[in-house]
Amino acid sequence: MADLLEKLLGVTIAVFMAGSLLEMGLKLDLKRAGHALRDVRFMATAVLWSFAIGPALAILLARGMPLAEPYALGLILLGLAPCAPFVPLLAEKAGADLNYIAAYLLLAAVGTLIMLPIMIPILAPQLSADSWTIAKPLLFFIALPLAVGICVRLVASALADKSHPIVKKVTSVDILLMLGIVLLLYWRDFLSAFGSYAIAAQILYYCLLGAAAYGLGFGLSHAKRSALVLGLCTRNVGAAIAPLLSVSSSDQRATVMCVMAVFITLAVGFGAAYLLGRRNPASEPAHGGA
Repeated sequence: MADLLEKLLGVTIAVFMAGSLLEMGLKLDLKRAGHALRDVRFMATAVLWSFAIGPALAILLARGMPLAEPYALGLILLGLAPCAPFVPLLAEKAGADLNYIAAYLLLAAVGTLIMLPIMIPILAPQLSADSWTIAKPLLFFIALPLAVGICVRLVASALADKSHPIVKKVTSVDILLMLGIVLLLYWRDFLSAFGSYAIAAQILYYCLLGAAAYGLGFGLSHAKRSALVLGLCTRNVGAAIAPLLSVSSSDQRATVMCVMAVFITLAVGFGAAYLLGRRNPASEPAHGGA
C-alpha cells in the first residue's frame, strides 16, 4: 500500500508542478509585462532581493535556527524559488501594479530555472545530484508547461481564457489529492514538524524578507513595491520540490517542509496583501472638499 501511495504521490507532484506553471503561462500577458521588464530599477531590485538577498536569508535562518537538516534543506530550496502562481489574485487587494506582477512572475520563473541547477550542488551537496539531474524535472515540469501556456496566450488568447479555469480546477483537485497522500504517508513527520522550528522558520523567513524589501525599496512606488513583496513572501512550491524528485535518497522531511509551504505562503501572501492594501495611498480617503 505504501509503495502504491509513493508512486501516486510522485504523479500528483508532477501534475501539481506542470499544472501550476501551465496555469501561470496561460494568464501571463507578455505585452502587459513588457513595460515593467524595461524598468531597470525595478528589475535590478527584484533580481537582488529574489536571487541574492532571499537565498542568503534562507541559508542564514537554516543554519542559525535549530532546524533538523532535512527541514533546513527544504527552507533553502524554497529560498531559491520565489513567487507563487496565485500572486495575481492578491494584486488588487494589495494595490500592486498588474504589469509589474506579470513581469515579476516571468522573472521569478526564469531565474528559478537558472539558479536551482547552479546553486543546489553548492548549497545542498547532500542531495548528491549534478546540475543536469536537477535541471531535468525543472525543464520538463516547469519550463515546458510555462512555455506552452505563454505560447497559447500569445497566439490564441481566447483559448487561453477558456483553458485557464479548467487547468486551475484540475490543479486544485490534484493539490488536495497530493496533500491527502502526503498526510497518509508522512503524518508522523507533519506532527513532528509542529514540534520543531520548521513552521516558525518559514513564517519568519517570508515575513522578514517581505518587510525588508518593502522598507528598503527606495525609489519604487507602493504599487511596484507591493508587486515585489507579494512575489517574495510567496514561493513556487513546485519548483522547490522538483530537485527532491530527482534524488531517490532525499529525506522525506525535506518534501514535507516544501509541501507545508503550500499552506504557509497562502496564509502569509493574503496577510501581506491585506497589510499592503492598508498602506496603499490610493485607498486613503480624500480630506477636505466641499
